[in-house]
Amino acid sequence: MTSLPRHPSEGAERERPSLAVARAARALAAAGVPSARAEAEQLAAYVLDVPRGRLALADGFTADQRARFEELVARRADREPLQHLTGRAAFRHLELAVGPGVFVPRPETELLAGWGIEAARTRPAPLVVDLCSGSGAIALALAQEVPTARVVAVERSPAALDWLRRNAAERAAAGDRPVEVVAADVTDPELLAALVGEVDVLLCNPPYVPRAVAVPPEVAGHDPDEAVFGGADGLSVIRPVLARAARLLRPGGALGVEHDDTHGAAVPALLAADGRYAEVTEHRDLAGRPRFATASRRADGPHPAAAAPAWQTGSS
Repeated sequence: MTSLPRHPSEGAERERPSLAVARAARALAAAGVPSARAEAEQLAAYVLDVPRGRLALADGFTADQRARFEELVARRADREPLQHLTGRAAFRHLELAVGPGVFVPRPETELLAGWGIEAARTRPAPLVVDLCSGSGAIALALAQEVPTARVVAVERSPAALDWLRRNAAERAAAGDRPVEVVAADVTDPELLAALVGEVDVLLCNPPYVPRAVAVPPEVAGHDPDEAVFGGADGLSVIRPVLARAARLLRPGGALGVEHDDTHGAAVPALLAADGRYAEVTEHRDLAGRPRFATASRRADGPHPAAAAPAWQTGSS
């Protein structure tokens, strides 16, 4: 990558961040990277070890820093995820360690976590379960924001478990209530057998993309396949999760499941058809797309599915 002329007041070994960022933003935009300017600024702030908001006040790049920055920009232009380059992913009030082998948490999942946090806050000492925990984003957000909660995080992948345990240890060391990490398959019909009928809030961000759907290069080349695709229709994990959740939840317990934006009718219909759920509600993300469904566990036993859909659409 060709360097632009440096400002004369900065000496022979320095280049203003604004010049390097402008050049990087052009390169990233040409490679089809969304939010190219913002990502160029994030990479510059990472290399200079300053908050992004103070980038304009930072010292210029040394030659070594400039070389490092240009290497990272080139890797991002090849569509390596930004979070893999920096090693961190923001999620609500957290900064999580991420990298190869674990799904990078998405901003839209913060909505599901926020819903779960509000549901947990209505209970005095809630038991919360996070299925398909991955990096631990949902579980750790719950533990931080609802310190009275006992939080159990379930993950199957050995690689993802390493990241989950690392993040859990970091947050516990920072003073958050520790989460309990369980290595298990969420489709196991005996999952968490000791907690049957005791869970207050159960959340899940499962693999849900239908197999035939084309995904962005950052996903296709870097997110674990098993954390992205949910079978031919995207529901191969969601179906057993809904069935097991009905056993784990106590009467009145709350369930929230993220899903593909093509599942805005399918997942609520599955919940309604199960017969053990009430208050089935579909929620949209900030772009207006169907994003997650919620329900409560009936206290009066299974009910036959209604002839017409019994669920409603939420606005959040």
